[in-house]
Amino acid sequence: MPGWKNALLLGLAALAGVRPALSHAHHDESEVVPQDKREELLEKWEQEWGFSGISTFAHMQAVKCLIEPDERYDIAIIGAPFDTAVSYRPGARFGPRAIRAASARQLPGTSYNTRAGINPYKSWATLRDCGDIPVTPFDNALAERQMYEAFLELGSRPAKTPADSKYGTKGISAGKPKLVTLGGDHSIALPALRALYQIYQKPITVLHFDAHLDTWNPGRYASYWLSEQSRFNHGSFFHIASTEGLISNTTSAHAGIRTRLTGVDDGDYTNPGPEQGFIRIHADDIDELGPVGVAERIIERIGLDPEQPVYLSVDIDVLDPGTAPGTGTPEPGGWTTREMIRILRGIEKLNLVGADIVEVSPSYDNVGETTALAAAQVAFEIITSMVKAGAGEDLGGWYGRKDDADVLQSGKTTGDDSSSKKDEL
Repeated sequence: MPGWKNALLLGLAALAGVRPALSHAHHDESEVVPQDKREELLEKWEQEWGFSGISTFAHMQAVKCLIEPDERYDIAIIGAPFDTAVSYRPGARFGPRAIRAASARQLPGTSYNTRAGINPYKSWATLRDCGDIPVTPFDNALAERQMYEAFLELGSRPAKTPADSKYGTKGISAGKPKLVTLGGDHSIALPALRALYQIYQKPITVLHFDAHLDTWNPGRYASYWLSEQSRFNHGSFFHIASTEGLISNTTSAHAGIRTRLTGVDDGDYTNPGPEQGFIRIHADDIDELGPVGVAERIIERIGLDPEQPVYLSVDIDVLDPGTAPGTGTPEPGGWTTREMIRILRGIEKLNLVGADIVEVSPSYDNVGETTALAAAQVAFEIITSMVKAGAGEDLGGWYGRKDDADVLQSGKTTGDDSSSKKDEL
């Protein structure tokens, strides 16, 4: 039969709701794989190696959640490949891809987190890699709207674990899913905060790890050529969020700061305004406080109120460029990867409702991919803390120690056993 006639018949059959029998048709939908056969297949072929499989974060199940409205999860990884709001090096649009690739060794079966006493990928929580938001690179105003609507959609769905379950975090976030966003430049935090404000109907506490304040008035960059769209950039988003009332002024904190300021005085720190509602822990403070002291200072500021939502935003340039060179605005004098991980491990009890890891620009990374590896580990620590918070039981503090009046989460001790406890670290 001529090709055009065959195509016509197929088209008519489709209009009539008929499924023609084609030589390459799939198996009959009524066929069901026997349970014993399925178990055999899983036993033989389910295993993956770190270097195998499709590149999702930690080998999670990949679902395009934005086009699957019935998909449910407790924690979702979502990529925001957007970098047209940067002020220096572009390239963070490739960050989500690099972080996913760097997470390859986080196989579910080999990811027991010793310090937390839990394997976040083999516990109660349903985790999904929800793919990337298809963010336009041509119009920043439209891009911001796309990200806001995506965050609002994904964060407003009921969590897989209901609020009345033994598992899952309680308080204000009970029954709500949590998003961990892979950036992208740091401006993606603005649409995330706008979405969280709508979901929780109150200002959000922000814990911000960064070399820079990101609270600059947009006029800092070009006061003469300023436009409404140019206000949305990766150095001014917290200014905008603060003036919109999205951020709690009494509980938020910057950490790792070592930026230069605008002008001839410290006005960027001291000018009154809602964008100044953060305490500042400078990068140099770690010399006196140590990582444990930094974590304690953060908890002292933010608190552990289950009714106050906390958003954790990690710019990878909080790390020194000697260990994390692949970023858009590198600043010498930052923390090491080990110090950063220790701080994150010391703040696991914060009431996290969402997080981001941003500003990974793989084109500036080294051959060992140390920046992407650090970002993937940061994500692992954040996910671990979120899962541990909903474990439904006390799993203990630092390396399994039970919290009591004498043993702090940080690992400090009192009494005669302090030296032996220290030796256990």
